[in-house]
Amino acid sequence: MDNDRSELRWGVEQRLEFIEFRLFWEGNLNRSDLMKQFGVSVNQASTDLNRYIGYAPDNMVYDKSTRTYVRGPCFKPQFLEPDASRYLAQLQSVADSILDRKDSWIANLPTYAVAPMPARGVNPLTLRSVVSAIRHCEAIEVKYQSLSRPEARWRWIAPHAIAFDGFRWHTRAFCLTDEAFKDFLLSRILETRGARDSETLADDDSDWNTEVTLEIGPHPELSETQAKVIALDYGMRGGKATIKVKRALLFYALRRLGLDTDPSARRPQDQQIVLLNSEAVHEVHG
Repeated sequence: MDNDRSELRWGVEQRLEFIEFRLFWEGNLNRSDLMKQFGVSVNQASTDLNRYIGYAPDNMVYDKSTRTYVRGPCFKPQFLEPDASRYLAQLQSVADSILDRKDSWIANLPTYAVAPMPARGVNPLTLRSVVSAIRHCEAIEVKYQSLSRPEARWRWIAPHAIAFDGFRWHTRAFCLTDEAFKDFLLSRILETRGARDSETLADDDSDWNTEVTLEIGPHPELSETQAKVIALDYGMRGGKATIKVKRALLFYALRRLGLDTDPSARRPQDQQIVLLNSEAVHEVHG
């Protein structure tokens, strides 16, 4: 069998990646899994399994007693890098009804729950208009409801990106009214009308294109044991972890991490982490 992966079609490589995903996380799979997930024939599923064995003969063994393929003792991934974040993201997507259960690659979902979040009222037509404007480098007229004014008003904006602050979705855009790059909550765009060519360039948004590095560490008043636990939680090495964030999203990042207030305002066990390079970050943050 030709084992040159560069010749694989996208659909074939995706199925081989699925085989590996199931082997790593579930420990087994069979032809029916491929048939159910991708709608392929028995022959195609058999071909895919044989092709995978050709690439990684030690990764999969046929168990005659259970009539299924199981993960080999010398399993080494060839098509994907096992990623806990990807697995957990699928769980969350299923919990949030973003991903249908049958579309998840996880065969046996563990019992799970997600803390509920209020639904964000983003109109799909609004999102379509914003995305279209980004793709075609256009400005669009939007009716926007801000907190600073009692009435919504129409304004022209030139969007160039979509951003998520951990709770809400925004579009990053140049506001032709205020003549500045700003964040606009998609849920506050009540209507859109009209589009025109825009000369605004994403490269001109310095806050969007500038990265700020946050250095975080355990709260200094935690016990040694508590500090070690927090270090594990955040993947810290040498007592700190670094997080890169766009300067345009710095405010949201600090708020989400609980670093937007004086650490002394909360108990160390509640605050848990502190900003080690606070002077440098606050100088950028203003």
